[in-house]
Amino acid sequence: MLWICLAVLFTIFLILFVYSILTAPTTQMSGAHVLITGGSSGIGKSLAIEAANRGANITLIARNQARLREAKEEVEKSLKDGSKQCITYFSVDVTKDPHALEEAVKQAEKKLGVVNILINCAGTSSSAKFIDTPPEEFHRLMDVNYYGSVLVTKAVVPSLVNQRKGHIVFVSSMGGQLGLFGYTAYSASKFALRGLAESLQMELKPYNIQVTMAFPPDTDTPGFAEEQKMKPKETRLVSESGGLFSPQTVARTILDDMMKGKFLSSIGLDGYMLSCLTSGFSPVTSAIDAVQQVALMGIFRLVSVFYLMHFDRVVRKCKDEAEAGTGDASKDKKTS
Repeated sequence: MLWICLAVLFTIFLILFVYSILTAPTTQMSGAHVLITGGSSGIGKSLAIEAANRGANITLIARNQARLREAKEEVEKSLKDGSKQCITYFSVDVTKDPHALEEAVKQAEKKLGVVNILINCAGTSSSAKFIDTPPEEFHRLMDVNYYGSVLVTKAVVPSLVNQRKGHIVFVSSMGGQLGLFGYTAYSASKFALRGLAESLQMELKPYNIQVTMAFPPDTDTPGFAEEQKMKPKETRLVSESGGLFSPQTVARTILDDMMKGKFLSSIGLDGYMLSCLTSGFSPVTSAIDAVQQVALMGIFRLVSVFYLMHFDRVVRKCKDEAEAGTGDASKDKKTS
């Protein structure tokens, strides 16, 4: 009887797998106008290069004019000889001036046609204990990581609605799926994107506009290197379990998942586990993904308990070491 049940389950799984492949919506990249915020460096620049390799026309938006110019030249080097693709850029702070953003989008559309795909990749990070994080840092991260995406999306959505198709990608983080030591400000700003994306997906689905939430792990970028210098020891040790990925791998995975019409995009085994665990009421864009989430939720929850126990041990050990060090220092000072 057990073998019969397993055979039936396998058959259902296979049918759903084939069905999901045949019916999965796809987003075309060749000839599309892709607007990428945060495109002057890191994951954003890698996304621009990968999208250009797939035949897209690219608009880059970021603050630093010099870096944008360098990024544009780097993206253009990846184009094929004789390509009619066009790469343009605009220096705009996504957190400050909605009118400047709207004007940049209008200028980009005059040059490259209406935006077909928006990738919200502008973001920043920091890590510190809650008690050491000033209120201004919570505002700063929310402005860049959340409100910046809101403002750019509002500037682009009218065009997508008018053409009755398109795709919006929000680049969050694995820190936007679970809270970690030192990320009280950062995780909160990345969690906010999830609520925005799920609500927006429901509003825009009738217009054939798809939404993808990407949750990249630690990525080997200049920004990550800078963050490492200031990370608390606990944060560094806990986040090491997710591994370090190249921006090229992250960009390729995000675009692959976007083109397949996925709502949740993850990288690596830990990322896949987190996506299953946090799928909750997220949109169902793939029958096979839904089956996997239902089947693996319990197992992954059990695995997560051991992860959390490990994280707690790391935090407790660091606390004990810090207190022991403080005690030794106090003792030496008293003796002297």
